[in-house]
Amino acid sequence: MVKVEARLVLRAPESEAEAVVLAPHSVDATSVSASRQKRPRNANLAARGDPYVWLTGCGLAVAALMIAGLLLLVFYNGVSTFWPKRIVELTLTDGSKVLGELSRWERYKVTPEELNGLGAAAQKRIAAAGGWSRRYLVRTGNFDLYGDDFKWVEEWKVARQTYPGDAWMVERTEWGPAIGYLRSPARDGVAMARGAEDVGRVFSEAHRLAAGYYMRIRELQQSDMGEVNYRMESARLRVRKAAREHGEGSAEHRAAAARAAAEELQLEAEYRRLDAEIQRLRAEDERLRAPIYDATGRLIPERPSSPDTPMLVSQIIRAYPANQSSLFQRIRTYVARWAEFLAAEPREANTEGGVMPAIFGTVLMTLIMSVVVAPFGVIAALYLREYARQGPLVSAVRIAVNNLAGVPSIVFGVFGLGFFCYLVGARIDSLFYPEKLPAPTYGTGGILWASLTLALLTVPVVIVATEEAVAAVPRSMREGSYACGASKWQTIWRIVLPRATPGIMTGLILAMARGAGEVAPLMLTGVVKLAPQLPFDSHFPFFHLERSFMHLGFHIYDVGFQSRNSEAGKAMVFTTTLLLIALIAVLNFAAIRLRARLKRKYRPAHF
Repeated sequence: MVKVEARLVLRAPESEAEAVVLAPHSVDATSVSASRQKRPRNANLAARGDPYVWLTGCGLAVAALMIAGLLLLVFYNGVSTFWPKRIVELTLTDGSKVLGELSRWERYKVTPEELNGLGAAAQKRIAAAGGWSRRYLVRTGNFDLYGDDFKWVEEWKVARQTYPGDAWMVERTEWGPAIGYLRSPARDGVAMARGAEDVGRVFSEAHRLAAGYYMRIRELQQSDMGEVNYRMESARLRVRKAAREHGEGSAEHRAAAARAAAEELQLEAEYRRLDAEIQRLRAEDERLRAPIYDATGRLIPERPSSPDTPMLVSQIIRAYPANQSSLFQRIRTYVARWAEFLAAEPREANTEGGVMPAIFGTVLMTLIMSVVVAPFGVIAALYLREYARQGPLVSAVRIAVNNLAGVPSIVFGVFGLGFFCYLVGARIDSLFYPEKLPAPTYGTGGILWASLTLALLTVPVVIVATEEAVAAVPRSMREGSYACGASKWQTIWRIVLPRATPGIMTGLILAMARGAGEVAPLMLTGVVKLAPQLPFDSHFPFFHLERSFMHLGFHIYDVGFQSRNSEAGKAMVFTTTLLLIALIAVLNFAAIRLRARLKRKYRPAHF
C-alpha cells in the first residue's frame, strides 16, 4: 500500500499581479480595481471594449441625425409650401418680360456661345466668377398660354427687376394658376368697377356670387342627378335579375320590366327638370367674367380653344394682389390653402387642390387592416405558444413566419390580386351580383382586398410580438390560476392575454406603421390615381368596400414621378409626405396611449 502525502507550500508572490491573484477574496475592492486598470501597453485592441462602444454610439448618433435631418427637410418644405410669395416682374435685355414667383435659383457654368453674345461688362463679371453665373426658376403659371408652369431666367439677361402692385395670383379650377394683371370684372361685357382702386372690392362680390352658382351646380350634378342615375341603374338591374331567376318573358320578368318603365318615365322627367335648373345657373354664371392679362398684355382666356373669351369668375378658386397683401391677409390665404388641402378634392393631375379622398382611404384601409390582422395574429401566436406541441413542425412554422416578414411586398400584391380579386372576388360576384356581370363588383381591385393583402403582409410582425408578450407572462400567474380551478382557456383569457396586451399592442403599432406606408401591393389591389368619390354614401350598405380608393403613399409617388411637371408637383410631394408622417404618428400615438393605459391597469403587484 502506497502512502501519498500532500503538503501545502506557501511562497511569497513574485509580482504585484500575482499578489492580487493569490490574495484572499476579502481584499479591498479599490486596490483590485486599480490593479485591473493597469493593462499592458501592447494589449490587443480587440480585447478592449471601449472603442467598440464609442463606435456603436457614433453610428447611433449618425443615424439619429440623418432621421432628424430628413424630418426637418420634410417639415420645412411642407410647412412653407402654401405661404403666399411676392410676384416679380423681370424685364430682360431683349425687351421681353417675365412675371411670376421666384421659386429657387442655382449656379451654372456659362457656355462659350452664351458668353460671346454678352457685353464686355457681363463678360468681365462672369470671368471674375470663374465662368459661373446664376439663373432663376420663375413660376410663371398660365400653362394654357405658355405650355409650361416654370421658366429659367439667366441673371445676365435681366435688365430690371420690379414688384408691381397690381399683379395678381389667381388659382383656377383648371390649367393651374394664372399670374397677371386683373382688370375690372364684367357682367355681360360691362365693367363693374368704377376705377382701378375699386377692382378688388368688386371682384370679391362677383366671386362670392359666382362661387354660389358653382357650388349649386356641383350639388345638383353630384347629389340630385347622381340619385336619379342610381335609381335608374337599380331598376335596370332588377329587370336583369328577374330575367336570370325566372327566365326571359316570364310573368315576373314582364312585371319587373313594366315597373322599371314606369319608374324610368318619372326619373327622366326629374332628370330634365334638374338639367334645366343647371342650364339656368350656368347662364347666370357665364355673365360674370374676369379679364386677366399677362406681362405682355395677352388675355388669359376661359379655355385655349377660346383665346378671346375672358375667364369665368367661377373658374377662380382664390385670387389676391400678391405684392399688396398685408401680413394678416397672407396668413389668411395660408390657412385657406391648408384648409383646402385637407378638405377638398385634388385637381390638375393631383398637383393642386386637396387630398381628402387620399386621407380617408389611408385611414380606412389602415383601420380595416388592423381589425383583421390583430385577431388572426393573436390566435396564431396563442396556438403556437400555448397549444401546439413543441417540435420540428412548430419550429418550421416559426421559421416560415419569420421568413414571411422578409418577403418583398410586391409579392404579397401579386398574391392579393390573384387570390382575393380574381378568385374570391369573382366567386362573390357570381353568387351575389350575377345581374351586374360581366362588369365586376368584387372581382377587381378595391379597398377591402387591399386591406386584406396588407394584413397578410403584417401578420408575421403581430405573431412574433404576441408570442414574446405571452412568453413574458410569469409562470406563477398561470399556476395560481390553475390552482384556483380555472381551465386552460380561462387562464389564457383572464390572466395571460390581459397582461400580454401591451406587447400585443406594440406589434400592432409596428404593423400599422408598416402597412400605412406600403404602396407596391396597393398598386395591384385597388389604389388609383384619382377617386374623388369616397367609399361610402347614403345607399345600403353605406360603406362600399369594393370601390377603388386613393392613398397618400401612392399620391406621393404619382405627383413626384407621374405628373406632367415635376417642379409643379415637388411642393405637393413634401406637403403630402408631411401629412402622411403626421397621420401615421397620430395613429401610433393613439395606440401607444392605449398600451400605456393597459400597462398601468395590469401592472403586477409587489409584496
